[in-house]
Amino acid sequence: MNWLEEAEWQKLVGQFKLHVGDTLSVFNLHGLGVFIPGAVDEITELMVDATQKARGADKPYSKKVRIPRKGDI
Repeated sequence: MNWLEEAEWQKLVGQFKLHVGDTLSVFNLHGLGVFIPGAVDEITELMVDATQKARGADKPYSKKVRIPRKGDI
């Protein structure tokens, strides 16, 4: 398995976040835009954890942060 240099990894993570944010932007139409940044961060963290686990890192694969619900804000 090829490993990415740190700069390439950070670029990949940044691009992933942009794509996820773009995908979730449809929720702006339903008044849920305030939740998009938190969801993007959470999805990205899950991707990073899953990728590191696939590379053999001994990391738990679990949700760490509760995304606020509509009534929480």
